Amino acid sequence: MRPLTEDDVRSSFVNASPDELRIVALPSDFLLADWDHLDFFAWRDPRTRGRGYLIAEIDGMPRGVVLRAAEGTSRARSGMCNVCHTMQPGDQVSLFTARKAAQAGEHGDSVGTYMCADLSCHENVRLAMPLAPSEIRASVDRRIDGTRRRAEDFVGRVLETVESRR
Repeated sequence: MRPLTEDDVRSSFVNASPDELRIVALPSDFLLADWDHLDFFAWRDPRTRGRGYLIAEIDGMPRGVVLRAAEGTSRARSGMCNVCHTMQPGDQVSLFTARKAAQAGEHGDSVGTYMCADLSCHENVRLAMPLAPSEIRASVDRRIDGTRRRAEDFVGRVLETVESRR
């Protein structure tokens, strides 16, 4: 992923209202981000509970979405993140929703998916060993490519400009 400035991050959001843009809190380690090793940039808002952000490159441009985590905890023993395809304990996977961009979002349309609760998918796929015995062993490069593609597809569903490539 190409390096982003704070202005790049704020201008990338496609589904944020002016009020939401005003309160976006960047992660404390933003200036230390290793952009060469990020397939997308995602973080939980350090000041606003239940909010997260995901920025992916779509057609060479950073496109970000504001995410909302579902409230409550899961009773499931384990769950799979739909972005990085890793099995996690149930309380470490959350349903995240994003209001669609443009008119669809203004009418209340949204999309959702289960993701790692801390949005650390880009780190999880770089682990050489599977996180759970039931996971299929795949090459790290394939897992990284799949995770990047699924993150881009999710942002594309918010934008409604990228067809699903599944």
